[in-house]
Amino acid sequence: MICHDPADLTDLWVVKREIFNATYVVSDKQTKMLMEINYVTGDATVPQGEGVKIIAHVCNDIGGWGRGFVLAVSKRWPQPERDYRDWHRQTYWSQDDESIPFSLGKVQLVKITSDTHVANMIGQHGTTWKNGVPPVRYGAIREALRTLSTKAIRLNASVHMPRIGAGLAGGEWKEIERIIAEELCSKLNSVSVYDLPK
Repeated sequence: MICHDPADLTDLWVVKREIFNATYVVSDKQTKMLMEINYVTGDATVPQGEGVKIIAHVCNDIGGWGRGFVLAVSKRWPQPERDYRDWHRQTYWSQDDESIPFSLGKVQLVKITSDTHVANMIGQHGTTWKNGVPPVRYGAIREALRTLSTKAIRLNASVHMPRIGAGLAGGEWKEIERIIAEELCSKLNSVSVYDLPK
């Protein structure tokens, strides 16, 4: 389905959906970038493909780890939860010669095998809705994905994730999808979003 004619772009998104792919054309008045998210039916903790892989997911900023996708992560590997909880307790995490504060928009990369990492991205303020506002923080997710893109480029890694920020965090998938396209797909060769089989 084409929502708008690409020739008529001003500042519009053009979205073409196929069975498991979404293609975006973005205009910022100067450039047009073609970006793809590969949609996969499967488990994001079992990323497909060869080479180095990063499994990205969204965490909250209060140290809570016990619902949603994190349960699948912890079932497979204990280290991402341990490191996240240590990061929360210590308020800073040392990684790659930098000290990363435990705050919205920050990323903790946890190596779990020789070719697989988990990215704990803080993109959720608390765990509950307050005054009609969901916990998701789009700006924090954008900042985290921007940082993640740099780490993925350095590792020559593909990025794999569930529909981050759109479950318990209460985010709108279309908005998060757009942020992923802008911050990851425009810079990386492979970005996959996983949906569990129904």
